[in-house]
Amino acid sequence: MRASAAFFVGIDVSKEQLDIAVRPSGESWTVAHEEASCALVARLRDLAPTLIVLEATGGWEVPVTGALAAAALPVAVVNPRQVRDFARSTGLLAKTDRLDAQLLAQFAEVLRPAPRPLPDAQAQELTALLQRRRQLVEMLTAEKNRLPLAARRIRPQLQAHIAWLHQQIAQFDEDLRQLIRSSPLWREKDDLLRSTPGVGPVLATTLVAALPELGTLSRRQIAALVGVAPLNRDSGTLRGRRTVWGGRAQVRAVLYMSTVVAVRHNPVLIAFYQRLRAAGKAPKLALTACMRKLLTILNAMLKHHRRWAPVRAQHA
Repeated sequence: MRASAAFFVGIDVSKEQLDIAVRPSGESWTVAHEEASCALVARLRDLAPTLIVLEATGGWEVPVTGALAAAALPVAVVNPRQVRDFARSTGLLAKTDRLDAQLLAQFAEVLRPAPRPLPDAQAQELTALLQRRRQLVEMLTAEKNRLPLAARRIRPQLQAHIAWLHQQIAQFDEDLRQLIRSSPLWREKDDLLRSTPGVGPVLATTLVAALPELGTLSRRQIAALVGVAPLNRDSGTLRGRRTVWGGRAQVRAVLYMSTVVAVRHNPVLIAFYQRLRAAGKAPKLALTACMRKLLTILNAMLKHHRRWAPVRAQHA
């Protein structure tokens, strides 16, 4: 009987434990993290669920997701914002670990997100290096902002810390470069992306690490995934202003900074930006459109394995 039924599992991951809920049976239990690779996997393998859903929790979900994926169980890690929006749509406002597990099981049953394989160890290392570099850049910016207003006795310490941060960022850049070059697939992607005027090592590495779907989706799908696709806000006869939001904020932030450079050095984007401004578009709106244009060009380049070419880029 159990073998023919469809079961959906939600796992809420906290620092100390895992809360598990199953639909439609209503089973629920709690296990410690160290049991995830043995008792939990064995019990879920016996259950043979249709789908297991976890939230991305800043890294705590990685060990259990790895154990489940290694056991060939269908597992999907979803964005916490999607789950909270789903909770509000069902009228569930209370929040506990047990309720969250039940909500995740319901989310899996109703929406059925596609199971995604866990990135391999090398991809996780690349993501971790990129994230740490971003943290160092944020610290560097903060220290530079403090320096002009700092007391005279504090300035030498700030200057020393700023110099150390510059050294660390340079070391991370070298580590990222070596890791990218160690993989033939990543090396090919990096070479193709960096052939584009305005695309430097930071954007190329971010796209390789945080946007592996680049080159596999349509231009509309990749724009929506990153969060640069204009979304309608219409109701009846009212036509609201189109806005962009959601998507992968990390990718979007780096893409924005690269687009600021590209509209000054990339001939295709220079012409595109100037045409939008001449048509009366606001600078920020025109820059957002250029972000989408640049992303579309890069997506097409990876899809067809072609280096930068202005003629093809104009029609991307």
